[in-house]
Amino acid sequence: MSDPELELLRQRAARGDSDAVDELIEQASERGDMAELRSLAASGSRDAADQLVELAAERNDLDELRRLAAGGNRNAADVLAEIDSEADPSGS
Repeated sequence: MSDPELELLRQRAARGDSDAVDELIEQASERGDMAELRSLAASGSRDAADQLVELAAERNDLDELRRLAAGGNRNAADVLAEIDSEADPSGS
């Protein structure tokens, strides 16, 4: 997708077009664009937040997962707990 097409999608999303938001999330996920996903999540998109958690987990980006968890994202907290339990299977 070209830059002008992305900008048009962003404009549509800013006007509340949920189809544009969905397309931006899909495009950002495919590109691995965490900044775009952060922006969409900050605008209230739960789907963007879920994709951000998924991408951060795939990249083992613990800082991003901690940031999300600190902001109240339960999925990020769950992923961090799972990573912690895998790192210390004894639970100690």
